[in-house]
Amino acid sequence: MAEVAVLGVLAVAAASLDAVLGGRSWDAPLREAARLLGTARRTTVRSDVLLMRAGVVVLPVAAAVAAAVVPVGDRAVGVPVGVVWFNAMEVVAWASVWLVGWGTNSAFALVGGYRFLAQGLAYELPHMFALVTVALAAHSLDFREIAAAQDGLWFGVWMPVAFAVFLVSAAAMAFWGPFGHPVGGDAAGGAALELSGADRLVFFAGRYGLLAVAAAASVPLFLGGGAGPVLPGWAWSVLKAAAVLALLVWARRRLPVLRMERFMAAAWTVLIPAVVLQMLVVAIVVV
Repeated sequence: MAEVAVLGVLAVAAASLDAVLGGRSWDAPLREAARLLGTARRTTVRSDVLLMRAGVVVLPVAAAVAAAVVPVGDRAVGVPVGVVWFNAMEVVAWASVWLVGWGTNSAFALVGGYRFLAQGLAYELPHMFALVTVALAAHSLDFREIAAAQDGLWFGVWMPVAFAVFLVSAAAMAFWGPFGHPVGGDAAGGAALELSGADRLVFFAGRYGLLAVAAAASVPLFLGGGAGPVLPGWAWSVLKAAAVLALLVWARRRLPVLRMERFMAAAWTVLIPAVVLQMLVVAIVVV
């Protein structure tokens, strides 16, 4: 599908930008991918290879299936409950990362898997409330109708709290930047510790895919979809998604990885009340 292909290109671009911001050449991810393809897979003693490989494969698959309902301009699979489908695919990522941590039968990998479960539980609720807020304003769960409802005023402008919460929780779902503890160096690499070769390549490709699809979803949800002057709708969708993705990649290089208990407490005590208040304000305006 065109949407999946576009998101794949954005994911590769994000990896290249991340490399440049990290002081490497833009083609470093491509060279690393080639190296991993030529590296033998590593297995640990008494590991559950089936569960581990299932987790590795499911991560990019979940990102691709989520991308299928995100419109690029006017192109998208017509799913009346696209927002629910998109959120469900992000939840699938929980199982994916946990299976990788569990299946390798490694203490630090298991720690990383459980860290991601805790992180996902903390950030799924504010993420869901942010999605509900835009759906409430548009009276629809269809991405295309939500984008059309922003004619004249983007939702990101008049519901900035929901937009900010969406971006923060999306980064957490992709265990990105400040939320990178599931694959953190303090746990020797966490959930991805024992991954090597093609397994490691597919796993981290899925991570970039999750980040790219979240950036693309923010366009119809908060940035007016493909609306814009001169250029066709698909071009505006790609440009807006690229801008959001660049912001998320930049944040990774500028913000430190936070301790688990601190950002989990912030999710429960700050983000959830803030986005619920935003949802109430939207509900009052809409009614």
